[in-house]
Amino acid sequence: MTRARKALIDLSSTSYYHLIARCVRRAFLCGEDKYTGKNFDHRRIWLVERVKLLSSVFAIEIAAYAIMSNHYHLIVKVNRQQALNWSDNEVISRWYRLYKGSPIIDRYLHGDMLSEAEQLLVSELVEKWRVRLYDISWFMKNLNEYIAKEANKEDGCTGKYWEGRYKSQALLDETALLSCMAYVDLNPIRANMANNLEDSDFTSIQERIKHFQKVKENAQKSNQNNEAAYQIKQPKPLKWFGKREHENTIPFSLIDYLELVDWTGRHVHPKKKGFIPKNVPDILVSLRIEEATWLDRVQNYGTHYGNFAGSKTVLRAQAAKNDVSWYKGVG
Repeated sequence: MTRARKALIDLSSTSYYHLIARCVRRAFLCGEDKYTGKNFDHRRIWLVERVKLLSSVFAIEIAAYAIMSNHYHLIVKVNRQQALNWSDNEVISRWYRLYKGSPIIDRYLHGDMLSEAEQLLVSELVEKWRVRLYDISWFMKNLNEYIAKEANKEDGCTGKYWEGRYKSQALLDETALLSCMAYVDLNPIRANMANNLEDSDFTSIQERIKHFQKVKENAQKSNQNNEAAYQIKQPKPLKWFGKREHENTIPFSLIDYLELVDWTGRHVHPKKKGFIPKNVPDILVSLRIEEATWLDRVQNYGTHYGNFAGSKTVLRAQAAKNDVSWYKGVG
C-alpha cells in the first residue's frame, strides 16, 4: 500500500535516507541500449553533475551514489539545522540559483521601500523557500524533472520518463547507514558490470578512491606520509567520513570504510572473488556484526528492509511511533 511521503520521511527519527528512481521507458537512462544500439553513458554525467549542483544549493548532503543503466541510488543526509541558520539573503540567493524568484523579492533585494504587508509577504516567501531547501521531495523533483526534460529533448519525444515518484528508505541507525552505503557502492560489482571498486564507474566509492589515491600520491611526493593528514582531505561534493567525535561527518573512518567495501566486494562478486583477507574489517568488529550476517545483509539488502532500515529494536520503535503493527525487517 502506498504511504504518504510525510510518513516515510521523518527528520525527528533520522536525517539519512536512501533514494531510488527508475526509468520507465525501454530506452536506457544511461549505458548501452541493446535494442537501439545507442549509448547513453553521457546521461550519467548529467545525473552526477546535477546531484552535486543541487547538493550545493539545498541543505542536503550526498553520502553515496550509484548510477546504473535504468535507475540510480542516492544516500543523502538532510541538514535541517543548517537551513534554519541561513540568513534570509542566503535563502534567497540559493533559491535564485534554481528558480526565477519573485518580483516582490527583487524589490526587497534592490532596497526599495516596502509596506508592512509587503514585508510580511517577503518573510513568508523566504520561510517557504527555506523549508523547501531542506525538503527531499523538492530535491528529487528538481533532479528528476531536469533529467527528464534533457532526455526527452535528446530522444525527440514527450511523456513520462520516470517510473512514478521516487522510492525512499529511512536509515534509522549506524548499521543501516553502513550496510546501505556498501550496498549502493557495490551495485556495479554485484551486477557484474565491474571487477573492482576502481572500475565501478559513476559511483561514490570510485570518486572517493580516486581522490584518496591522488591526495596520497601528493603527500608521498612531498614526503608527508602521515595517514591522518591525507585521510582528512576528501571529495568536497560528498559528505565526509570522520568518527563519532567529529561533528557532522559520517561516523566511520574513511580508510576503514574503503577496506570494508573492498573486502565485501571480493565476497559478493558473482564471478571473480579474488584474494580475500582473513581478518574481519575493523568496522564489523567495533559494531559487533558477524561476518556472515554482514555479507547476507549487503547481498540481499533489498529483501531485508522496506521503507525503513535498522535493527529490530529500532524498527519496532518506529512502527509504534507511526501507529503500525510492524515494519519489514523486524522478523
